[in-house]
Amino acid sequence: MTRPVPFALLRHGPTAWNAEHRLQGRSDQPLSEAGEELARRWQLPPDVAHWRRVSSPLRRARRTAALLRPQMPFTVVPALIEMSFGEWEGRTLRSLEDEGGEEFRRNEKRGLDLQPPGGETPRMVLARLRPWLADVARSGVPVLAITHKGVQRALLSLATGWTMIDKPTVRLRSQAIHLFEIDGQGTLRLQQANIAIDEPDPAELSA
Repeated sequence: MTRPVPFALLRHGPTAWNAEHRLQGRSDQPLSEAGEELARRWQLPPDVAHWRRVSSPLRRARRTAALLRPQMPFTVVPALIEMSFGEWEGRTLRSLEDEGGEEFRRNEKRGLDLQPPGGETPRMVLARLRPWLADVARSGVPVLAITHKGVQRALLSLATGWTMIDKPTVRLRSQAIHLFEIDGQGTLRLQQANIAIDEPDPAELSA
């Protein structure tokens, strides 16, 4: 029996659209200046720092992968691209709620089958992630994947049974490592969420 293979998820650094609370989806937004500075400061846990690295093809993820310390080569994996939000991209949830009213709220209650006009459902995201998960399981090599919030939420649903209709039992922080494992039967488990990567503030250390 093969041993489960660990892999870690890390969301890309912040962009200007993140600061404005806009849905990004496939829109290829770059890291903001603050996002670049933040990604340069991140310190990966020792047991993750030298794992094989892969990234979403979107530049905010690729740039984050390039800035991480220690710097290492990474491979682009198309399946790790963010969920497509279709016509909602560039919009804020507040504006969509105000404009869509009850119809928008009904769509939100569809959970894994929520589908923005012209976009993907989280269930579709999982369908394209499954071959990548199988590759990780077959390889036996631990992986760090730099990806997106929608991808992380989809994998959390698969690992925990969360239907996305209610709030998750675990909230995945944006600036943290989330550790999973996958076995040869395709069973995904969440091992540990929200592993800190923030560099300690020198002022706090001297206080």
